[in-house]
Amino acid sequence: MARREDFLAWVRSELYEAELALHNGDPEPRRRIWSGHEPVSVLGAWRSAYGPQQLDELFTALGQSFSDCTSYNFELQVYDVTEHLAYTAGLEHISVSVDGEPRTFTLRATQIYRREDGHWKVAHRHADTVSSIT
Repeated sequence: MARREDFLAWVRSELYEAELALHNGDPEPRRRIWSGHEPVSVLGAWRSAYGPQQLDELFTALGQSFSDCTSYNFELQVYDVTEHLAYTAGLEHISVSVDGEPRTFTLRATQIYRREDGHWKVAHRHADTVSSIT
């Protein structure tokens, strides 16, 4: 049971803080929680990326596009954890400026995580819009 509780604590703290920072224009915390080892991938609502170099480029572009996040809420719907792998699926409710324009939207987001050197790292993300981007 401690493994599940520890994973959820990480999701609600380090993962949450990294996503909030990204939506305020700072991609560095997100980079720190992502694996630098293959395979890594994003099938994104904005754009997709495969491999560490493309992910780095994607995170830079997102950081340059996002600013002034007024609300970020991750509504966790399901998750599971094993010794070395975990996943989450939920809704991300976001109010942020994108290229200077205020927008509010909801993303369906599924992520896969793996343990590396005793720490959780994101290895894959898939997200798409549930509500229109306004």
